[in-house]
Parts: sequence; structure tokens; C-alpha cells
Amino acid sequence: MATSRAEKVMEFLTCVICQELYTDPCTLRCDHTFCRKCVTGYIQTRPDAVQSKTIPCAFCRQDTKVPHPSRPVEEWAGQIKPSIIIQGLIDTQETARRTTGDDSYNNCCLCDKLGETTPGTAWCSDCEESLCGRCSKIHHESSATRDHELCDLSGEVKVKKTRKVMCQEHKDKKVEYLCLDCNKSLCQSCCVVYHRKCDSVVTISSQMTGIKLGLSRKVNGLKKKLFGKSKKIEKQKSRVSEIKDNKASVKKHIRSTTNRLVEHIKHKEKKLLDELDAKTDTHISHVRAAIKLEEIEMQMYRQHCEFIDQALVSDCEMNLYDAYQAWESGAVELGDVMDTDTADTRRIDDIRFTPDTDNVQHILDDLQLGEIDVTYQTGSCRKSSPVMVDTTDGRVEGDVEEPDLHDVTVLLVNGIQTCVVTDAKNKCVKSFYTTNNQPCHSRLPLDDSPSGVTQLKEKQVMVAVPDSSQIVTVEVTPGLVLLSTITTSKGYYSLAVLSPSSLAAGAIHCVDILDMAGHVLTSVTTHNNETLFTYPDYMCVNNKGNMLVSDWEKKSVTCLTSEGDVVWRYAPTGDRALSFPCGTTTTGTGGFLLVDTHKVIHLTESGEYVRDVLTSQDGVCSPQGLWSDKHGSIFVSDYENIKEFIMT
Repeated sequence: MATSRAEKVMEFLTCVICQELYTDPCTLRCDHTFCRKCVTGYIQTRPDAVQSKTIPCAFCRQDTKVPHPSRPVEEWAGQIKPSIIIQGLIDTQETARRTTGDDSYNNCCLCDKLGETTPGTAWCSDCEESLCGRCSKIHHESSATRDHELCDLSGEVKVKKTRKVMCQEHKDKKVEYLCLDCNKSLCQSCCVVYHRKCDSVVTISSQMTGIKLGLSRKVNGLKKKLFGKSKKIEKQKSRVSEIKDNKASVKKHIRSTTNRLVEHIKHKEKKLLDELDAKTDTHISHVRAAIKLEEIEMQMYRQHCEFIDQALVSDCEMNLYDAYQAWESGAVELGDVMDTDTADTRRIDDIRFTPDTDNVQHILDDLQLGEIDVTYQTGSCRKSSPVMVDTTDGRVEGDVEEPDLHDVTVLLVNGIQTCVVTDAKNKCVKSFYTTNNQPCHSRLPLDDSPSGVTQLKEKQVMVAVPDSSQIVTVEVTPGLVLLSTITTSKGYYSLAVLSPSSLAAGAIHCVDILDMAGHVLTSVTTHNNETLFTYPDYMCVNNKGNMLVSDWEKKSVTCLTSEGDVVWRYAPTGDRALSFPCGTTTTGTGGFLLVDTHKVIHLTESGEYVRDVLTSQDGVCSPQGLWSDKHGSIFVSDYENIKEFIMT
């Protein structure tokens, strides 16, 4: 009974999010308690909660207001008061467990049901009960439980609990079988009643090896994707910095453009002001000249007035006569004569500025400093970005030369991802794989330098050996074992399996369709009276049976049907012209990937350029062989290494 009570208490001290004992418990407004870190993690999965600045309850969905929502989201849960009572219960329970040594399997469960307290000495993983020595013997003698596995609880042995799954229909029966035909788990009664006619009913335990291998493969794949995602996040974070830098650059450009226009307007302003200054100075000089002339005339008039006044005062007849004669002769009208002489001179009368307001306003309204161009990515056209997750050194024990890894293919052998490459300089085929978290390799020497490699069956590859005009079949275990050798009429550099009974092979100036004995069925050399191939060193076959053949001499790739008819050729010019096309492979969507110098190009099924998937910036250097799968893995072999990329 004590065990039941302890289990009940532990149930109340278990967080419903992480299903573990509370760590730093906090209680929300709805009185539900969770680990503080679990609350933080749950908030981050609810964008609506972040937007509304509330903490939703993972149990009842009621919202708790955040006291200080302006602080980072990671600190919101820290603002909730701790659950002192819950923490006290946890501490008390922990103290009691340490003092008495009590745990879920320390006391005998059968004795507890009888009201006795007896220390348990063994644990039954089938019944999920602890047993004392006496009850262990009874348990072992009982016909129903004699096959149960008991684990000794003495010393520091930790019990590994096994979850017991009961049949939903036959409640007292444990699920122990699998129906591979129906893909269902079964108890013994289900096998007898519902699956008698099924051919593949096996025990769950018999499938454990395969299941573990499959799960290990999944875990490795997920770890690679996890690594890829972390790299992508790093790239996105660096992208944020690039965006900020670009923003500053664009702002500077906008200001520079505006300043140039402002400087141009200021130049126009200065030109008008200079023109105004020049014309005003001219006007002033004219007015001052007129003033000077008027002052001279005034002086002359004063002199004549004084002369006449003196003549009148003197009362001398001769003086009066001289004054009269001077008047009559016109000497007194000198100023009028000067005015007449300068009458034709152009003089500025007034200076005004008439602004072209309407025209300027119209120009300003129509003025475009430029445009902010934004490109968008939608879910349907979002481009995956490659992340390098692994690099394998192609050098192995037994090599006498630096590796020259020509072609690559990847197999899944007994749940182990195995990379098979041909090494031309060292005249061998190599396989690289991982077993028990340890990198391993295998090396199969050949008589001459191998070239192309292609998968024949689940655990078999075929390798072209052009110098000896041979095609060898190799079993991959994932070690390498030579199975057979066929001699051909030509030396073939590239290989691809078209069907269980036919091959495609590339030799100098031709691509041949062969049977499995190496006999030529069809030979493709020309199209529209033009020579198609010179060195067709790499090829692949897509899910429709079409071949893609690359030719580094022709600087082109050609798509052929399985009968040898040309579907299309890709030989662009200009910036996209191919330099040295090599390895080819198919994509999960039916398109093709193609190696060219320092990059990998994506082509559609119809031969249209999509984009550069990998470049030297991604770590691709002098690539040759290429392989990809539908899950987004890409393997690229250069002369010395094999690099694995994940599309994220």
C-alpha cells in the first residue's frame, strides 16, 4: 500500500509537459503547475501567446497575463511566482526516499498487498513489480510467470523498466506479435482470431534487429538534418547582419542621391543669385552714373545762376549783355545736350524675380529618386539551401598514389549508409561507412583504373574498367567483394542500369545500350548528322528511364531515351556556358543535378536551368562524381575527398 501511496504522490508531483518530476515548479493563474523551463518552451511554440503577451496553460488553455511583457519572452516564466508548497513536497519526498531507501521497486509489491513491508530483492520487468526472495521463488514456480525475467536489485544495479503494452481488444493479453501484411501489432489471441490467413506474422522480438537498425538510420539522418538546420540558422543569423548592412548601404545611397539633387538645386540657386548680383551691380552703376551726371549739371546751373546774378547786380550793360548772349547761345542748356547724347544708351529700369512655381511644383511631384525593389519567396518556390554535414578522406591504407576519386554512388546495406567510390590512380574501388559510431572502409584492388560506378541491386554495384575493356560486379556487405567480370568490345568510362536486363555505357565517341553480358544492342553516335559525343564520361538514369550523359569535351549534356533517341541537349552559351561538365545524378522530383568545374547545377526534367545548387562558397572544389537521393542528401567526390551535403 505504501508503494501505491508513493506512486500517487509522485503522480501529483509530475509535470504534464515533460512527464518528469517538477523542476523549479511555478503555478499559473488557473492553479495548474508546470516546470518553469517547460512553460518557457511551451510559450515559444505559441506565436499567438507571444503576440497577446500572455502565458497559455498547456492543460486547460487559460491565459495568464505577463507582469512585465516588455522583457524578453525567455524571462516571462521567471516572472511567475514559484510554487513553494509543491517544491516542499518534492523536497520532503526526496528526503524520505534518501532516508528510507524507498523507491518504486524497493519494497515487495505482493507483500504490500498483504499489508506487510518486505524489502524487494528482484524486479520483474514483465509484471513491473518488485519482489522479495520468497515471492521471487513463488513467481518463478508459477506456470503463468515462470518465463518472466527477474532482475537482481542488490547493490547499485539500476533497473531498466520495460513498458508493457496490452492489447486494446484483449485487455489481459500482452502485445507480442507483428503482422507485416497488415502492419499491426497483435496479441496471441488476435493472431488466432483475426490474422490466421496472413502470411507474415512474426514476433516483435524477432524484428528488433531490423527496427534498431532502422531507428539508428533515422537517428543518424535526423542528426545530420539537425546539424544542417543549425548551420542554416547560423547562415540566417549572418544573413540578418547582411540585411542590416545592406539597409545601411541603401540608406547611404538614398541620401547620396538626394544630396546630389539638393546640390543641383543649390547650384541652380547660386546661379540665380549670381545673375541677380551681376544685374543689380550693373543697375546700381547706371543709377550712380546718372546721379553723377545730374550733380554735374546742377553744378553748371549754379555757376550760370551766379554769373547772371553778378551781371544783374553790377548793373553793367556789358555784363548784362554777355549773360544774355551766353543764354541765347545755348551754353546754359548743356545738360539737355548731354541727355540727348545718352538717350540711346540702354539702362536697367527695374529687376524682378518671377518664380516658375507651377512648373517647379509639377517637376517635384513627378520627381522619382528611385524605387525600393523587394523580392519575395513563397512556400511553393522557397529554395532549399545546402549545408555540408560530413567530409570523408579518400585516402586509405594500401594506397600508393594520391586518390583520384572519379565517380560515387551510395547504398543502404543492412541499414548502414555505404558510400562507394572509384579511385583511378590507385586502381581500386573503395567503400566508406560507419559501424558502432566508428568510421570504417573497405578497399577492392582491380587490374586497371576504374571509372564509372552504378548500383545494380540493393547490395551490388557495377564498375566500368575502360583500360581493360571490362565491367565488374561488386557485392557491398558493406565491405567489397568481387563477384564477376565481363569483357566488352570497347572500353567504357560511364555506366548506368536501364533495366534488369540492359545497361547504358559511355565510350569514346558513343553511348551504347548493352545487355547484361556486355553485348551491344544499340549504339548512339550522331543526331541530325552531328556527332553527339566525344568523351561521355558520366551518366545517370531518371525514374522515366531517360539517360543524362555529360561530355566535358563537347561542353554539353544530352538526354536520351532508353532506346537511344535524343530528348534534349543542354549546351548554353554566354555566362552559363559549361566549362567542364562531369558527374550527373537525378533529383527526387525527376530533375537532374550536374557537376561543372566548381559548382553543381540544377536542371529540370526538360533540360531547363534552375539554379546553382552548390558553389565553391559551399566547399565544392574540383568536383567529379555526384550522387543524390529523394531525402535531400548530396554526395560530391573530388580528387581526394567525399563531401556530404543536406538540403535544408
